[in-house]
Amino acid sequence: MTSTLSSAGQRPGWLGLPTLVALHIAVIIASNYLVQLPFELFGVHTTWGAFTFPLIFVITDLTVRLIGAPAARRVVARVMVPALVASYVVSVLFFEGRFNGWTALGEFNGFVFRIALASFVAYVIGQLADITVFTWLRRLPQWWVAPAASTVVGGLLDTFVFFSVAFHRSSDAFMAEHWVEIATVDYLTKLAFSLVALLPLYGVTLRALLRWLAPPTPAPVRAA
Repeated sequence: MTSTLSSAGQRPGWLGLPTLVALHIAVIIASNYLVQLPFELFGVHTTWGAFTFPLIFVITDLTVRLIGAPAARRVVARVMVPALVASYVVSVLFFEGRFNGWTALGEFNGFVFRIALASFVAYVIGQLADITVFTWLRRLPQWWVAPAASTVVGGLLDTFVFFSVAFHRSSDAFMAEHWVEIATVDYLTKLAFSLVALLPLYGVTLRALLRWLAPPTPAPVRAA
């Protein structure tokens, strides 16, 4: 599973950049809401966002595998600003996990903007790292090495960049003191989920897409 589809006739319309951009933004919006909903898993405190955001790495890796790294970077470039706006709007409207009404948007929230900015910076760095690592390793015969390694590196950078930008010396005293510990647990949770559940999902999806997108086999020509 090392081939990249050519752009001439083999890529259906739904696999174009607008769809990929929309998928990224949808995952970011969902994650920015779900990250505000904590729960306990096997005695460890985490959030539902830890299980949704890693889907972006699956989408990015499939993009690199199917239509190439340049297309994946274009997706990141087009998502950057909408993701920043979406992160801020969702975080203001659903601050602390509850809907605060549309009037909440009428007053600038510096604390939330810092979190949205952290999400923006972490997304860009994490995704570009994911694309780079995946591109280096995608030619290996073991299909799982590239998505696994890129998720390990991209997720690590994404998580710790986000928490450091959002909460280092933050006005939230608890997060300012404990962000390293919380980021570590968050990363390990996302990594375990990605490798156990999302890596197989990547493999199944890629095989299905390659079968579906492959050009039809020409019918044999019978001799007259």
